[in-house]
Amino acid sequence: MNHWIIAPVVLPALLAPLLVLLARHDLRAQRLLSGAGTVLFAALAGVLLAQSSGGEIGVYRLGNWPAPFGIVLVVDRLAALMLGLTAALALAVLAHVLGTGWDARGRHFHALFQFQLMGLAGAFLTGDAFNLFVFFEVMLIASYGLMIHGGGRARLRAGVQYVVMNLAGSVLFLFALGTIYAVTGTLNMADLAVRAAAIPASDAALLRVGAVLLLLVFAIKAALVPLQFWLPATYANAPGPVAALFAILTKVGVYAILRLFTLGFGPSSAASDIGGTLLLPAAGVTLLIGMTGVLGARDLGRMAAFSVIGSIGTMMLGVAVFTPAATGAALFYLIHSTLVAGALFLTADLVRGQRGSLSLAPGPRFASHGLLAAVFFVVAIGVAGMPPLPGFLGKLMILDAVRAVPGGWAIWAAILIGSLMAVAGLARAGAAVFWETTPEEAAAPSQPLALAGVAGLLTVLVGLSLAAGPVSAWLNAAAASLYAPAPYIAAVLAGGAG
Repeated sequence: MNHWIIAPVVLPALLAPLLVLLARHDLRAQRLLSGAGTVLFAALAGVLLAQSSGGEIGVYRLGNWPAPFGIVLVVDRLAALMLGLTAALALAVLAHVLGTGWDARGRHFHALFQFQLMGLAGAFLTGDAFNLFVFFEVMLIASYGLMIHGGGRARLRAGVQYVVMNLAGSVLFLFALGTIYAVTGTLNMADLAVRAAAIPASDAALLRVGAVLLLLVFAIKAALVPLQFWLPATYANAPGPVAALFAILTKVGVYAILRLFTLGFGPSSAASDIGGTLLLPAAGVTLLIGMTGVLGARDLGRMAAFSVIGSIGTMMLGVAVFTPAATGAALFYLIHSTLVAGALFLTADLVRGQRGSLSLAPGPRFASHGLLAAVFFVVAIGVAGMPPLPGFLGKLMILDAVRAVPGGWAIWAAILIGSLMAVAGLARAGAAVFWETTPEEAAAPSQPLALAGVAGLLTVLVGLSLAAGPVSAWLNAAAASLYAPAPYIAAVLAGGAG
């Protein structure tokens, strides 16, 4: 049994309470412990990514109980990819936090940050739908604490809306799990794939109800239309580094849709048609609403939040087709969109720190005006999906993968129109913040460590463009394994009873 698999969950789970119990009055010690823990978390993610790159399925059985009776953690290419993406974003966010001093504006930032990493790691590694719910709740609790870090009426109001919406999703999640368990007698994803396939279509009405409920839950997490309304206020009012970390939270919903609707409700299941039928129109509308928000936003924070919604729509247009080629393209775009969204939120926070406002109205020049203008320009190219950054390649891959799909022209139209709207909105924002300045100059201290966080994300994006060929081949292999889940099922259920 590969004990490395549980390490990314256990490490932040142990470190978070230690930060509260031993270092709650010593910010320097918190920073040291949290920084070391995050670096180690990234190293563990790298180990699992390397181990899974050849297509091996790693399984960890807690208490050595066989599936489906015991809890299992599973790592394959997709899970390792998401874990590595989380680690890269966490390192950049932590560098920004240490460089700007955001952790000093409230209590227990680093403990909450580690609990957030624990929830994310558990959600990506779990092989059980109920434990996916458990780790969703860990993420919700930690993200609410991070959301209101530093206080403020607007932040608290947005935080309450965020919690209420996600608690409603949690209740719906429990109803869905109860329905599925009543039909199949299992919540282990691999075992669910076996049992759901054995249910005849004439007796699968309740199974389809459970699948629809799960899809609604994951649509809330991913901020798909018509369940996206909680995201703009939440992300726009969250502290900058927290909003950057939240860029991965919507991808948990995307990951869950991919995992459950290619495995538990795969092609041999009576509920296999539900995902594409409901997701494709929702994804197109999500893309257009997101980019409309980018075009009409009045401050950088809301513009960044709407860009997340738009990127989810673009990505889900690839996912909703449910073919290996389209899923591989969507995964490529997922990497890009997560990193570039994090970079945009961090850049916006640097602008707020030096300009004093995120309003898209003329303001004073500031100390790092030229440098931040250049950074924003590069990030804006990435958000709009223009060359040479990998968003352009990701969109081309999605467009190519959906050419033969019925109604593929509508997907092409949505992506191209959305890209044009993004270019116009980002150009307007850049001109308002960096071009139309007032004569007076606002002084602000330099923050090289915070800039290092954004620079690190942009460096990874450039590397993704340069290595697009091998990365795309690796992602296509990961996507192909999702649609041929027999090795995954065999690895999880080995020694158990399906």
